[in-house]
Amino acid sequence: MANILIRRLIVLGGLSIIGIIFVQSYWLLKTWDIKDKEFDQSVNIVLRNVAERMSKFNKTVLPKEDLVQRKSSNYYAVNINSEIDAGLLEQYLLQEMQKQSLNIDFEYAVYDCSSDELVYGNYCSNELLGDGEIKKNTKLPKFNNLIYYFVVRFPKRESFLLANRNMTLTLTVLSVLAIIFFLYSMWIIMEQKRLSELQKDFINNMTHEFKTPLSSIKIAADFLANDNHIKNDTRLHRYVQIIKDQNLRLNDQVEKVLNVAQLEKDSIQLKKEVFEINDTLSNVINNESLKLKHGNIAFKGTSEPVFILADKLHFVNVVANMIDNAIKYSGNEPKVNLSLKEDAELIVLSIKDNGIGIDKENQKKLFEKFFRVSTGDVHDVKGFGLGLFYVNNICKSHGWKIQVESELNVGTEFIITIPKHNEI
Repeated sequence: MANILIRRLIVLGGLSIIGIIFVQSYWLLKTWDIKDKEFDQSVNIVLRNVAERMSKFNKTVLPKEDLVQRKSSNYYAVNINSEIDAGLLEQYLLQEMQKQSLNIDFEYAVYDCSSDELVYGNYCSNELLGDGEIKKNTKLPKFNNLIYYFVVRFPKRESFLLANRNMTLTLTVLSVLAIIFFLYSMWIIMEQKRLSELQKDFINNMTHEFKTPLSSIKIAADFLANDNHIKNDTRLHRYVQIIKDQNLRLNDQVEKVLNVAQLEKDSIQLKKEVFEINDTLSNVINNESLKLKHGNIAFKGTSEPVFILADKLHFVNVVANMIDNAIKYSGNEPKVNLSLKEDAELIVLSIKDNGIGIDKENQKKLFEKFFRVSTGDVHDVKGFGLGLFYVNNICKSHGWKIQVESELNVGTEFIITIPKHNEI
């Protein structure tokens, strides 16, 4: 993955995380505020109803203002201007709480004028708890501006509000998990990219280091091959020829690795020129035919010259790679047929062999890097699996279409379709 794409992904991911955190925080606070207001309204209704019932029972008049006063988030005072029966108060509180579906623990106290103290009433709970599990607050604060009043405290207000926000909390947890997963994924991507870069640098350095000794071996092998003593000795001449052949083969593999490295870095530059395709294909076939001990390579060209605009070096490499593959997978007597056709808009190049063929499943992966068609337990087909990856990328770079048609034990045909360009 290109560095610019990694940076864009990190920036977009970071902005997404910030956005998610902001939105989630906003909705959490908003939801808490809404639930708190709903709770306050329900408590006010309960306490007003209780005050009215107490006033009706005592036949007194309630104050017109500040009947119910919220002193803190969970602490309320109710001014009723008359003496209060604690037992009746508790009964009214329980009844009104049940009507409003406020299933929450509360405790209350009644102000005693004679002692100037809040007399603790009771802790009322909807759960069957032992005495040791109830945390009573028997020292509730007084209010000097009130005369006849009672207070109610809700010690479990926070847990009550949270209990009604299960969905919100679930979404919050999922969002946090998603953020953690994203950060972990980004770390994995960066680590994989670092390892991939190390691998590419190692391969590039290694292949470049191979070029110098390969050139030296080639020079030495050519010198030995031209020596008269070597020419007259059949055995030594054969050994020198083996050195030259293997040196050429190794050099070809190094070139393939270098070409693929250039493709991956998008550093390959196409030097397009106009050239005649029939002559070029004939030259490639003549060179590739030297590799054959048995079999043949046939070419059926067009009756008229055909010119294309392309990088000639890469075009030659593409055709040579495909012929080389055809020879490798065609057994002891390969028969490779090349044909060139032309119409008003397209040039079609076909490379067909009589090899082992490729099944449908492997055809999907054929142009992937390092992929090689399995030949069972026999490993007589050598290579890195880079040839067709290179071919596919060069075709894409030129805007050509490449497709494969194959049948097991019959053969394979590669078809390259080249659009004609007006600039030729």
